[in-house]
Amino acid sequence: MPAKIPLAAELRELYAKEFARLQQDFYASSDGRAAVRGRTALVESIVGRLWNESVSPRMDGPPDFSLVALGGFGRATLFPYSDVDLLFLHTGDSADEKLKTSIRTFSQELWDLRLKLSPASRTLAECDRFDPGNVEFSISLLDCRYLAGDRALFARLHDTIVRRLVLRDAPLMIKHLAELTRNRHAKFGRTVFHLEPNVKDGPGGLRDYNVACWLALISAMESLRAWPAEKTPLPASVREPLDAALEFLMSVRCFLHFRHARDDNSLAWDAQEEAAARKIGAPQSVELTPSDWMRIYFGHARKIHRICTQLLEELPTTRPSLYRQFQSIRSRLSNNEFSVVGNLMFLRQPEELSDPYLLLRAFRFLARHGLILSSTTESQISQALPSLSSDPPKGAELWHMLQEILVAPHAADALRSMHALRLLTLFLPELRTIDALVVRDYSHRFTVDEHTFVAIENLHALRQSQSKWDQRYAELLEELEQPDLLYLSLLLHDTGKGVKTDNHVGASVLIAADALDRLDLDPPDRETVLFLIGSHLDMSAALRRDIFDPQTIGAFAQKIGTPERLKMLSLLTYADIKAVNPESLTPWKAENIWQLYIATSNYLDRTLDDRLAADAHNEVITHLRTLAPAAGQRLESFLEGLPRRYLLTHPAGEVLGHLEMAGRLSQDPVQLGLSRGRHWFELTLITTDRPHLFATMAGVLAAWGMNIVKAAAFSNRAGTVVDTFYFTDRFRTLELNLPEWERFKTNIHDVLMGKADLAKMLRDRLRSDKYRPPKVKVKTRIDFDDTCSSHSTLVEVIAQDQPGLLHRISSQFSQQQCNIEIALIETEGQTAIDVFYLTSNGAKLNAEQQSSLRAALLADLVS
Repeated sequence: MPAKIPLAAELRELYAKEFARLQQDFYASSDGRAAVRGRTALVESIVGRLWNESVSPRMDGPPDFSLVALGGFGRATLFPYSDVDLLFLHTGDSADEKLKTSIRTFSQELWDLRLKLSPASRTLAECDRFDPGNVEFSISLLDCRYLAGDRALFARLHDTIVRRLVLRDAPLMIKHLAELTRNRHAKFGRTVFHLEPNVKDGPGGLRDYNVACWLALISAMESLRAWPAEKTPLPASVREPLDAALEFLMSVRCFLHFRHARDDNSLAWDAQEEAAARKIGAPQSVELTPSDWMRIYFGHARKIHRICTQLLEELPTTRPSLYRQFQSIRSRLSNNEFSVVGNLMFLRQPEELSDPYLLLRAFRFLARHGLILSSTTESQISQALPSLSSDPPKGAELWHMLQEILVAPHAADALRSMHALRLLTLFLPELRTIDALVVRDYSHRFTVDEHTFVAIENLHALRQSQSKWDQRYAELLEELEQPDLLYLSLLLHDTGKGVKTDNHVGASVLIAADALDRLDLDPPDRETVLFLIGSHLDMSAALRRDIFDPQTIGAFAQKIGTPERLKMLSLLTYADIKAVNPESLTPWKAENIWQLYIATSNYLDRTLDDRLAADAHNEVITHLRTLAPAAGQRLESFLEGLPRRYLLTHPAGEVLGHLEMAGRLSQDPVQLGLSRGRHWFELTLITTDRPHLFATMAGVLAAWGMNIVKAAAFSNRAGTVVDTFYFTDRFRTLELNLPEWERFKTNIHDVLMGKADLAKMLRDRLRSDKYRPPKVKVKTRIDFDDTCSSHSTLVEVIAQDQPGLLHRISSQFSQQQCNIEIALIETEGQTAIDVFYLTSNGAKLNAEQQSSLRAALLADLVS
């Protein structure tokens, strides 16, 4: 008769054999749920036999002592290499002392089987106390399941102790669970879209699914005052998508465990390739590339993450009382379209969701105030989506709404929310190709779409950052005339990565061109966006050259063309690099980007007055000749002697408009054009040069109460002046009264023709204006530079911005017999930074003239 095999050896053989069978079955079916159930049953059977052998011959013995499964074992979802969480529950009446040796033997046998055992020993009284220092244990009791021992003791734990714990300490449990969850999310950058995600602990992973179930269970127990009929009473609206996501993630985690033969939950590049080849979690799919398979993963993870975070927001006890007070204040944001409860936004009239512009206003509201959609609102939007898909909005009205979303402080989160609900790709189908797209660039941390949102987020975060680098770039961002074009460029800059091509930049330009056509962008704005997208790698490429070499800077500056484009490209580069991964933008790289910006900016400033020759080889001039072949010699004469900056700052259409205005000077010596832009009004003057012209124009605008924020003055060789003034209407005179436009232009015309008294107008304005002391005192500074121009003296005036400042400065120039060749007017907050290129009798200012001008300016501006 053969010798009896010792139980330990028998169980070891049984476990090895059954585990191998589970692995084989999994690879045949990729059914993760069957695998975890199978391992749970296998471990449970081994635990039962060891209990009978070491602790009690009866499964329901001994008295006053129970064996309880917790964690994944308690949920009956024991993954291949997960820990086995056990609770040795006793009454405390020396029951544990009597069984100490037996329990030690029992535990040792499990360890000898190479099972990772995580045991805990507690009395009923200890389970009845919530320990803030060990929140995980109290939460684990929600998944408690009887294995062996005293059934009545377990029933007391389950039916009385845990129920009482939840009813008494639910606010504390939820608060600490929320804190643990948010801290865990923070470790992963609060985003699902990592290129190598952690399927257990990362946002949208299995831990988030468990958190959602725990929150729903606690909420139900608070409401029912008892255990609900269902162990995980999730809302019916989310149960189906969550179940599908759970099935998929179970399969993925089982695959990783079997593949690595350990509890490794990181979905690395090589694991993604094998998972796609094996169609893990997607056995019915056609052949999948790793990128295709990861899109499936991200789709499921996104659903879990959103439901988890919504439950965290919707349960009022998940935030400290001070935050809840803040949320109460935020509820005052409610209006006739949207109501705000805490941090959640609801639609007041969901039946109006067939109007796509209501949806866009909703996301604009989110972007402005940092709110999130309630689960109810998300469900309503999802139900309305099919009707919206038949005729999505387009054109200038859509662009106007997107503009307002993009420039709002919480734009990135609003865009993420739109994207998750498939609205962003409905409005901008060009983004579909990068939806959850994994590009195998090992330096990148996120998917292409998430990288885009992070880049936009990086720009908006500049204003709150304390970093010295961020503060520099924040100042640059504030200087932009059209920041919305920069944000739009970022949104579209990597769309070409979704196309099979070796040149994603070129592909992005082509794809973006279609989007811009649908948005009906104005041609100059369209040109700017396409330039930024087409050049978004140029600054990074230039950093790989000697940026202190004048030739490098010169070549780069020629390609960029204008200071405004340089600012936008610098910001785009900064945000783009920073979005690659948290370590990508080193201080050294940030310094180099800034140095390149400064060097190029200085180069552009010092070549502003290079004069055009009408016969010069210039692409813009060639283009103008093509657009206006009949202009012939008139075009040549008009362009002769204008600074190169003129063509760099005015699109072809405006140049030809100026040419037409110049052609009418024989009929009327003062030609005026007035238009309204997004930020300010723009006034163009074409006339023949004369003394005090610039000062007179600045004076008229000041007399009307206009605040000049920017100006440019150019003249050609024939003495024709092209002056452009950008101003805001402080008293909304032009904005509210359209008939005033003609009176305004007529008054300017009369002043320039000597028919109106400018001095009286200015006196009347100064009497009516109430003086308000400035919040920031700006010290007046005047600097001269003779080296940056071949034939002009540069003077920079930094002074306190105030009404009539430009008129006072330019009047002093006139009195000192100086001619303004170029004027670059900028206002930053309460600081005016005005740069002028001056000549006197066709030459640079000598030392005596500079000294006299400095004294005159200081006497006027400091007084």
